Amino acid sequence: MKYVMIYWSRFGHNKKLVNHLSDKLKDKPAEIEIFHTDEADPKNMPDADFYVFSAPTEAFNLQKNMRNFMKKLEDMDQKKYGIINTHGMNKNLLPKMEKLLSKKNMVKVAEVDFQIGKDAKSGNAFMEGWQTKIEDFSKKI
Repeated sequence: MKYVMIYWSRFGHNKKLVNHLSDKLKDKPAEIEIFHTDEADPKNMPDADFYVFSAPTEAFNLQKNMRNFMKKLEDMDQKKYGIINTHGMNKNLLPKMEKLLSKKNMVKVAEVDFQIGKDAKSGNAFMEGWQTKIEDFSKKI
């Protein structure tokens, strides 16, 4: 199975999540490609069996680079995906991510959100149990 993961991360939380997810998926026979939004072309995505999008909430909205990336996606009809959202203000934007991807006729399989605690700028502000949440997510995809 081939996975393509697209993330955006200011302080490293979303990068840490996709890397941890990648490690968990390696337990399965899987080919995995990970891209920052700046490294991938939304109009010419690599072919994959499954796509993962991971981004934070910033300024009470889905992070701008990921939001724009999702809006520009092309040729993703019936492609399966999972979404990951990080937030510090209990502002889960998974529904916004799902809405953007549903406009591309993609099929959601899994979602997970992570609240970030104090000292978010450290890149180590995950709440307790984050590893278990990402492992559970990996089992769904």
